[in-house]
Amino acid sequence: MLDYSLGQGAYENWILAERDFSALHLGKSETVMLLGNGYLGLRSAAEEPYLNGQRNLFINGTFNQADRNEVTELPNAADATRLDIRIDGQRFSLEFGKTRDYIKQLNLKDAELGRSFIWTSPDGKELQFRFRRIASLDNPHLIGMKLEMECLSHATSLSITSGIDARMSNSGVQHFMEGDHRIIEERYIQLTQTTTQSEIDFVHNAVHRLKLNDEEIIGKADMDMDRRRVWMSFEIELQPNDKFVMEKLITVHTSLDSENGEEPISLSQLRERSLGELKKHEEEGYDKLAESHRLTWQQKVWDEYSFEVESENPVDQLAIRFALYHLTAMAPRNDDRLGIGAKALSGEAYKGHSFWDTEIFILPFFIYSAPERARSLLTYRYLGLPSARRKAGENGYAGAMYPWEMAWPTDGEATPEWGGIDIVTGERTKIWPGFIEYHISADIALAVYQYANATGDEEFLKQAGYKMVFETARFWASRLEWNENREQFEITDVIGPDEYKEHVDNNAFTNYMAYFNLKLALRYAEKLEKDNPDLLASFGVEAAYNDWQRKAEGLYLPQPREGDLILPQDDTYLTLQDIDLDKYKQQTKARTIYRDYNPEQINAIQVTKQADVVLLFYLMEQTFLKDDFRFTQQAKRANFFYYEARTLHDSSLSLTTHAIAANDIGERERAYELFQRACGIDMGPNMDSSSDGLHAASIGGIWKAAVFGFAGVRQSDGILQINPRLPPEWRRMRFKIYWQGQPLQLDITGELLKIKGSGERPVSFESGGTVHQLDRLLEIPLSGN
Repeated sequence: MLDYSLGQGAYENWILAERDFSALHLGKSETVMLLGNGYLGLRSAAEEPYLNGQRNLFINGTFNQADRNEVTELPNAADATRLDIRIDGQRFSLEFGKTRDYIKQLNLKDAELGRSFIWTSPDGKELQFRFRRIASLDNPHLIGMKLEMECLSHATSLSITSGIDARMSNSGVQHFMEGDHRIIEERYIQLTQTTTQSEIDFVHNAVHRLKLNDEEIIGKADMDMDRRRVWMSFEIELQPNDKFVMEKLITVHTSLDSENGEEPISLSQLRERSLGELKKHEEEGYDKLAESHRLTWQQKVWDEYSFEVESENPVDQLAIRFALYHLTAMAPRNDDRLGIGAKALSGEAYKGHSFWDTEIFILPFFIYSAPERARSLLTYRYLGLPSARRKAGENGYAGAMYPWEMAWPTDGEATPEWGGIDIVTGERTKIWPGFIEYHISADIALAVYQYANATGDEEFLKQAGYKMVFETARFWASRLEWNENREQFEITDVIGPDEYKEHVDNNAFTNYMAYFNLKLALRYAEKLEKDNPDLLASFGVEAAYNDWQRKAEGLYLPQPREGDLILPQDDTYLTLQDIDLDKYKQQTKARTIYRDYNPEQINAIQVTKQADVVLLFYLMEQTFLKDDFRFTQQAKRANFFYYEARTLHDSSLSLTTHAIAANDIGERERAYELFQRACGIDMGPNMDSSSDGLHAASIGGIWKAAVFGFAGVRQSDGILQINPRLPPEWRRMRFKIYWQGQPLQLDITGELLKIKGSGERPVSFESGGTVHQLDRLLEIPLSGN
């Protein structure tokens, strides 16, 4: 179980710790204590191996398709963090002997993993261990490790075997060909491997430095190599009170690297350059490298985002920092070809693929906190436009139909076709989202719109955004079907955000988002016709314009039910069987409903997996549809209560949306409870919740619930709104956002909203129904909070 009380002084509310070792529950800390820098993600497995440990190193963007019947995925690269330690010839493991004072911790402030304990061997010998590890933000190709040992009792023979192990797989699937491995100058280990299908070269390097009682140990180590593995072994004799230190520095490079616009280089050049880089790191040593890494985190992350929360529950502050840490660790560095996977770079689940999670749950943080990263993530989608067109054509549609799961931009649809076992039939279930969960195309159009409104980045619209919106509008226009009875267009046989409802007609979220997408294309075309007719002509949308207009106006949009204003989630949802869901709403593990029902049966029950209609209300009020009569505050309140009672939150995407909605309708206690539950998805006591990897969208949602929910920061069709409603437990929150290229520092209490601007030019925003002009400093009294 995680412990959040360790941080003291300057490190208060900065430490995630584990005080007890359990060989049965390794996955939780391996995941939540991930080390990453956007280029690589390193799962925090223990140095010594355990049966249930999962060693993962993922390099962003290095997708490979292992076989024709497999989908492309991020391959698990060679491991260099494992240390085989022997004490007097016996394998060291915490499963043997006795352990006390055990602490494994992630220091978020310094972005350093640590582990320390005193271990008594089965023979009664007492040794103190301290491990440290970083994945450098300053040098993205660098992983640093340091082991410190002290002999506390009897003389001890110590043996350590360490190297680079390429015998890794993705759940048994091998992605690499046998490569070259060698030891250079009797100290530098180098191993190369190449992916089987995408032919991406990896170059791994490692070097060791050993000291005994502050004196460097110089001498030959035993050197050996085998298939896909190369290593060195060190033998040291320890006397009582001896202190032994081993540093291990590791670098990873790939032929995909193109930082700062550089062209990829040859494998021989990559070997030479990466080895030279390792030698420079060796001269500095772990402590200096860790300090440079710490300073980079401080300057580029903690000083830049400067997010503080004063709460009766200190874990709230830690949760915000946890979110900022992992959002930084998952964000691609200097490469527009890379997206963010549903598990970030923390585990094999979802294979590194990007979903709608990015645009709806993760991208908002970057739009308001690091706009240049937001632009890069949207450019990734733009680079995927040809494959989206290809998918549309293969399905008989026009325009761009974005993949439900996207890997490398040109890979096309990456969703697996088959999933788990149907408990009734015993057969594999088909994964339908890749075929009929269409809303992602409109989600991407919405993200373009939100980014452009918040940043004023007209150049991005000209280079990419307009085309993305126009091409997705073409798709929707071709996808709509005419219903003769209704005398309207409709969208049948779809999956909306609620994936417990498959093959439904007129999912409200999908229809309204398609409507928004079409209307946005019309607005952008009209804007360009006025401001830049030559650019508009280059898109060739003149013939499409009338079609978009006709189909947008003729599209069936589900109406609130007369009497209670409930918006039907789809054509049949409100007619389905209503059952007692208390058993499932009180579950400690997601998707327990599948123990009692199969997908077909769930399809016939009024049960919702995750926010669907509630999410629709939240998104639409940020657009030019904000004044639509169907999205009144009264309807928003009615739909929240109706669907919250039927939503199991079996997706990690769901809780933060409901937290924001609850706060909007004045349900502050419920909003805070939902926020805390969302924080607990990865940080909570369930030791199995994160074994397969982080819930990246939920982590983005933590920031959203705080900023969009409690601080009330929104955009409403290009107008910045700030309407705070802090939970009773929060006394104050301070953070920074960017609006139209300018930084705004917000300081919020229950009584006062204080905003500090850069003074470059006035910023207009609405608060409490009044439009304000901010130059440098503005204070607004708050009431009714």
